[in-house]
Amino acid sequence: MTNTDAAQTPSSGRPLLEVHKLTKYFGGLRAVNEFDMTIQPGELIGLIGPNGAGKTTSFNMISGLYTPSSGEIILDGQSIAGLEPHEVTQMGIGRTFQNIRLFQNLSVLDNVRVAYHIHAGYNMIDAIVRNKRYSAQERELTEKAQDFLAIFKLERIQNELAMNLPYGEQRRVEIARALASNPRLLLLDEPAAGMNPAEIVTLMELIHFVQERFNLTILLIEHQMRFVMGICEHITVMDFGEVIARGTPKEIQANPKVIEAYLGKGAAHA
Repeated sequence: MTNTDAAQTPSSGRPLLEVHKLTKYFGGLRAVNEFDMTIQPGELIGLIGPNGAGKTTSFNMISGLYTPSSGEIILDGQSIAGLEPHEVTQMGIGRTFQNIRLFQNLSVLDNVRVAYHIHAGYNMIDAIVRNKRYSAQERELTEKAQDFLAIFKLERIQNELAMNLPYGEQRRVEIARALASNPRLLLLDEPAAGMNPAEIVTLMELIHFVQERFNLTILLIEHQMRFVMGICEHITVMDFGEVIARGTPKEIQANPKVIEAYLGKGAAHA
């Protein structure tokens, strides 16, 4: 299977991601407390909550940036808690960040090529001496990256430096780079942050496109409520490091605990 094919999904009928009692302490501060989540293949799930609720900390544990203080993370039946970020990527989880983390001084093409190097078939010695195997693999990676950019209609700007792109296109390149690693689960951390209404509509279309085109399961954090309610099938809500609600967008909108978390007790009673 090539990296432009649909991502593999579990064939056993089990969940793609299971998170059990995930907890994270920073010194004496408990940032996340016994976070639970189950995601089935093909779902598009939202994770929301006020600032400081523990959403990004949970993402960072799932993607390997943070080691959990306790708890379990299971991807397609395999434990990944405590793995390094590159190992989590190889297992099938890709992610973007709240603050775009492109290589600003590299071209769009090179930003995507970077993601393909986890699949490179040469070793360090090959790269140092630049032998035939290295050259052939580099050509193949470049061709794959160019094919991938064509899917996202980014081939026209492949030689542009990332720093010179408008914000919306930088976000598009970041999502393309995350998908180039061939994930089964894509984590999107506030993808609509800083976007205007027109860009948000375009982003919603892009997310639906990549979900269908790559047979992806998606978990996203977002503060733009109209965006979340318009795109997610189910939503989990966190507050003070704990899950306070789960449900469909309609159920979440009417949940008193969610209203209280965002607007205070008076609003919830009203």
